[in-house]
Amino acid sequence: MKNQLEELAVLGGKPFFARPLHVGSPNLGDRRRLMTRIEDLLNRRWFTNNGPFVREFEQRVAYLVNVRNCVAMCNATKGLELVARALGLHGEVIIPSFTFVATAHALQWQQITPIFCDVDATSHNIDPDCVERMITPKTTGIIGVHVWGRPCNTERLAEIATRRGLTLLFDAAHAFSCTRGGRMIGGFGAAEVFSFHATKFFNTFEGGAVVTNDDALARKLRLMNNFGFSGYDNVIYLGTNGKMNEVCAAMGLTNLECLEDFVETNRRNYRAYRQNLAGVSGVTVIEYDETERCNYQYIVLEIDEKQAGVSRDTLMHLLHAENVLARRYFYPGCHGMEPYHSDFPHWELLLPNTRRLCSRVLSLPNGQAIGESQIQEICSLIKFVLGLSLREKGRLKEVVGAEEPEAVLV
Repeated sequence: MKNQLEELAVLGGKPFFARPLHVGSPNLGDRRRLMTRIEDLLNRRWFTNNGPFVREFEQRVAYLVNVRNCVAMCNATKGLELVARALGLHGEVIIPSFTFVATAHALQWQQITPIFCDVDATSHNIDPDCVERMITPKTTGIIGVHVWGRPCNTERLAEIATRRGLTLLFDAAHAFSCTRGGRMIGGFGAAEVFSFHATKFFNTFEGGAVVTNDDALARKLRLMNNFGFSGYDNVIYLGTNGKMNEVCAAMGLTNLECLEDFVETNRRNYRAYRQNLAGVSGVTVIEYDETERCNYQYIVLEIDEKQAGVSRDTLMHLLHAENVLARRYFYPGCHGMEPYHSDFPHWELLLPNTRRLCSRVLSLPNGQAIGESQIQEICSLIKFVLGLSLREKGRLKEVVGAEEPEAVLV
C-alpha cells in the first residue's frame, strides 16, 4: 500500500505491480484438453474449411443461446460485414457512437453510412427515443450494441424497426452467455454477432459468430464466408473468406467446458470491486442485474471529476504508471474517429450522453489473471489518490499533463 505522494510511480516511485495487469488478459480453460484436441486435428490434417471442430462448436453455441443457426467466423468484424450485406443493408444505418469502432467500420467498409445515435445515460446502450429521431428516408437498418453485456431495450427497438420497416440486428460482442428477461442474447433481431476475440471473457484465440433463427439467412452467410462455394467446385454466390479454423474452434470447445468457471470468477471480482469502492466519492461502479444471467466481463467505473477532484484521464495515467492498464472505453466515441470526424465534425453536438460517458468511463482488470488481493490493492490505489488534498491532486495533474497513454495491445 502506498502512503506517501512521492511513492506514486508517476513521481518516481516503484510501480505497485511488478507485471502489467490488463483489462482483457485472455482466459484459458483446461490446457490438457486443448492440447488433446490440437493433437487430434494435427493427426487428421484437417485445419480449416468447415472441419469437425468448427461444426461441433457451431452446434454447441447454437444450443447454448437457444437459436437454430450459428455460423462461426474468423472474427466478429467479418461477421458484422457479412450479415449487413446478407440482409441487404444500404444507405444509412443507425448505430450508437458509444461502441468499439468495428461496429461503424463494418458498415463504412461496404459504403453504408453509419448514423451515430446517442445512448441512455444509465444503461450506456443506444437510446430508442434518439433512434426514432434519427430515422430518415435513407435509413435501412438499426444496429443495437449490448454494451458491457447489459442488453439493449430490445422490445422498443423491435417495435420501432417493425413500425418503420427497418432491419434490426445486434452487435453482441460483449454479451455472450447473457440474458434479457430470461431469454438468451442471440435470438433478438434478424441476427446477433458475438466476438470471441482473445480479450473477451470467452475466447477462441480469435473468432466470432453470427447467430440467427432465420434459416435462409444462415444459408446465405455460409455461402458468403466461403467464397460462395456450394459443394465441390460449385460457386453460386459472391463471397469472401470469413471462416473460423479448426484450432480456434478447438480453443472454443475447450473454453465452453469452463464457461461457468469464467463467469463465476468475473462475478466474484465484480462483487469485490463493488465492495472495495463502495462509498468512494466520485466513483460509481456500473451495476449488473443479478436476476439475469450475466458474464460480468467488464468492471466499469464512472469518474465524476468534480466529486473525485481528479479527472478520469489523470486517474488512468496514474494507474498505468503502477502497471494497472485501465482502459477508457470507448474514447473518444466513434464520431470522434476517422473518417467519421472529418465527414461530419459536428456529431458531438448531437451526442451529449456519449460525450459525457467518453470523459468518465474507466474499465479495470478482470478475469482469471486477477484475484481478490490484487483487486483490494487496485482499489486502495484509487482511494489513496482520491483521498489526497486538492494541492496534491493539482501537483499530480501537472505531472501527468495531457500525455496520451501508450498503446495497449491486449
